Amino acid sequence: MLIMENKIDKLADILKRLNNNEDPDSVKNEAKELIEDLTAEELSLAEQKLIDEGIEAEELRGLCSVHIEMLEGQLNGLKASLPHDHVLNTFIEEHDEILKLLDRLEQLNAKIQKMKSFEEDTEIFKDLKNTAEDILNAEKHHKREEDVLFPEMEKLGITGPTRIMRLEHDEIRLRKRKLVELANNIGYIHFTDFKNRVNELSNYIVFNMRDHIFKENYILYPTAYEAITNDNLWSDMKKRCDKIGYCPFTPLK
Repeated sequence: MLIMENKIDKLADILKRLNNNEDPDSVKNEAKELIEDLTAEELSLAEQKLIDEGIEAEELRGLCSVHIEMLEGQLNGLKASLPHDHVLNTFIEEHDEILKLLDRLEQLNAKIQKMKSFEEDTEIFKDLKNTAEDILNAEKHHKREEDVLFPEMEKLGITGPTRIMRLEHDEIRLRKRKLVELANNIGYIHFTDFKNRVNELSNYIVFNMRDHIFKENYILYPTAYEAITNDNLWSDMKKRCDKIGYCPFTPLK
């Protein structure tokens, strides 16, 4: 136990130095032996230690790319070990579908930014409306995380990562709703203003949802799988998820 605590203290120090803009390569090289056998749960506990020491959850969100480098390859291992209908496998498969929707939104936005007027291509706005609504339809995915997965992790004392994910859900949800509202009110504002708003909202949603998905896939889900070891609890969580329901794009189980 003492060894694990020392390791978490060292990891917390590494994350703090990265957060203070110290050169990531030099920090990672210095901590090479520690990082090589890093687990998702240990990283989560290190993040939580920083939050407990007073660092805001928002400040840790910029460390995503470094964390992903540390955890490269864990997602494939996790997927290989999960039954097809496992709660986490469903979340991961839904992420794959959400990423496709984000690609579509990015492509639509790029086309709209080249247009001169609403009349130039009316069909593209139907596609924008449908895509925005499809992305908003990920709400049951987030609700299952917030009402089923996160509470079970928090019961085990893993609260830092879930706080960050809840915060991001709220911020992304707000932009998704604004994009749907904008797509349903085409023609009521000047085209230049419309383009600017589509660009602002689309860029935010695409960047932040991709970033969010990577953090959940590479950090949150492996942490949950390592921490929740009771198969009966996972079965009960599956029943609670079934009760909440799934997204229109959730792969069939």
